[in-house]
Amino acid sequence: MNSRDGGRWMSDTDTDLLLVRHGEAHCNIAWVAGGDRGCTGLTPRGREQAANLARALRPLHAARPIDVAYAAPRLRVRETAQTVCDELGLPVAAEPRLSGPDHGEADGRPWADIIAEFGGHPADRPEEPFAPGSESWSEFLIRAGGCLRELTELHRGQRVLVIAHGETVEAAHRLLMGVPAVTPLTYGFSVAHASLTWWSHRWSSAGRSRWSLVLHGATDGFHTIRPSRENRS
Repeated sequence: MNSRDGGRWMSDTDTDLLLVRHGEAHCNIAWVAGGDRGCTGLTPRGREQAANLARALRPLHAARPIDVAYAAPRLRVRETAQTVCDELGLPVAAEPRLSGPDHGEADGRPWADIIAEFGGHPADRPEEPFAPGSESWSEFLIRAGGCLRELTELHRGQRVLVIAHGETVEAAHRLLMGVPAVTPLTYGFSVAHASLTWWSHRWSSAGRSRWSLVLHGATDGFHTIRPSRENRS
């Protein structure tokens, strides 16, 4: 099942889920809900961040090639994905289920107004839509988490790159830590723009397996990390 190739450990049962948040976008700077209408793409700084991330990913890709890449459909994500995947020489598939939360009538509106009208952040009352026509926070987590589950099962034993949103990273954390989508959290996950979050499903020498969080929100130095292969109880 396992072998060494050129000094690197290789296994046909390892699965890596590499999650990239998009670069800085105009809607982030303006602090407006960046749905299909509110998203107007990356800022110049966001484009630079995406290019830096792409270069930082090259050694990781060289050590163990990324097998498949998926991207959410909003403009800021597509622009990030094009920069990253062009640098790595990867085709990228659009996956609508990875889209950020559907903001409904709040799309393009200032977050300060949305939060004031809802009486808090959407995650504070996860089962309630925060605006007319919007998804609830738990509906988004279930959708995105279900997509990530299907992708990791479809590509078991492969390295999967997902370029999406900061909220997608939380969906992955909840999925792989077994935290229900309807459970309000007393903590949050801060995710830098154009950063990598890395989950790895690996077998230990004892023949057991589990998902391990290797990196969260990192912007460089990925190739220096070697995930532990040991499962400790």
